[in-house]
Amino acid sequence: MDNRQEVREFLTTRRARITPEQAGLPTTGARRVPGLRRSEVATIAGLSVEYYARLERGQIAGASSGVLEALARALQLDDTERAHLLDLARAADGIPSSGRQRRRTAGKAAARESLQWVLDAIKDGVAFVRDPHQNLVATNALGRAFYSPVIGDGGRMPNLARFQFLDPAAREFFPDWELFAQMCVAIMRAEAGRDPHDRGLQDLVGELSTRSETFRRLWADHNVRTHGSGTKRFQHPVVGELVLAYEELAVTAEPGLVLLIYTAEPGSPSAERLQLLASWTAPADALGNG
Repeated sequence: MDNRQEVREFLTTRRARITPEQAGLPTTGARRVPGLRRSEVATIAGLSVEYYARLERGQIAGASSGVLEALARALQLDDTERAHLLDLARAADGIPSSGRQRRRTAGKAAARESLQWVLDAIKDGVAFVRDPHQNLVATNALGRAFYSPVIGDGGRMPNLARFQFLDPAAREFFPDWELFAQMCVAIMRAEAGRDPHDRGLQDLVGELSTRSETFRRLWADHNVRTHGSGTKRFQHPVVGELVLAYEELAVTAEPGLVLLIYTAEPGSPSAERLQLLASWTAPADALGNG
């Protein structure tokens, strides 16, 4: 990915979303551009207009941490956006982003038995491991049942981004499809900033950009986020609607992999449906272990 273009588009899209009122600036006369002017960002950040213009053209190499922090404050970046800006600056300086080691392949991660044992020990929640390319690397039994619309009959671990944007079944499984699509792209965009030389991720972005207009539009927004924690709604073909809380945990032994666990509020209808889904998987698991 072209680092200068990434920097340029990230800064311009962040500047365009801030109104003068949000920045505490007076509004006078008609404005030809959405959001703040370059000169206004430069003033808020304590930079010369010429220097900020260079940064916004993508010439971020050599920018000091003080300049980057001032820019993050001026553009009102959240923690994920600030980290993304620092990743882009490190990439421009030729420094490995976020201190991440080179990853092992997904196959090696999936083959590590102890990781699967951890997943299998989780009985009452959906647990799965995802790699930076949005591949579903491994799941527990409830996870396989939960993701049956995604995995299909073949049993192969799928790519969640491809399912999201290329499989019509995604719009049924994800009732809040547009929100899920935004989250998926923003997570991928943050990952691309952490490792701009990840060829596999570049190839996936290229494929989805070619095949999905929605992905292409969302990718151009340059929004970034981490998964973290929250609540999601699903429509499962076997048990119906599930409202699940999720938590994301880093797999420190496998840089780049994350463990996600979906659970339901105790005593809620979703908890009952999740238990029903677990019982639906039990005969198949018993047969497989016999």
